[in-house]
Amino acid sequence: VQLQASGGGLVQAGGSLRLSCAASGQSISQYGMGWFRQAPGKEREFVASISWSGDATYYENSVRARFTISRDNAKDTVALQMNGLKPEDTAVYYCARKHVGLSITTRRSSDYDYWGQGTLVTVSS
Repeated sequence: VQLQASGGGLVQAGGSLRLSCAASGQSISQYGMGWFRQAPGKEREFVASISWSGDATYYENSVRARFTISRDNAKDTVALQMNGLKPEDTAVYYCARKHVGLSITTRRSSDYDYWGQGTLVTVSS
């Protein structure tokens, strides 16, 4: 499966962006999906995840009230709506496919097996 993340860009603090992740080669409709991010000089960190059906979501605490993860299984896409962006949200954002059978609350990169190439989000103050 190939994952293509898009939608990043430069936005002022308080603004919004919508990231999209499109899958090809194999359907992701039966897999949990997640978004991670990596800021310059920092380790990759978990942002949000969604169950295969879309019925359950899970967020890192700092984005819980501002970001929304969603999916469209008919289109094999996953989205991350980001509102109220802050300079500390600046990072490369990655979408990833979660190993089958693992909890939606897993935050470990190693629990995800396929990764997109990343899309850069820059939030100016």
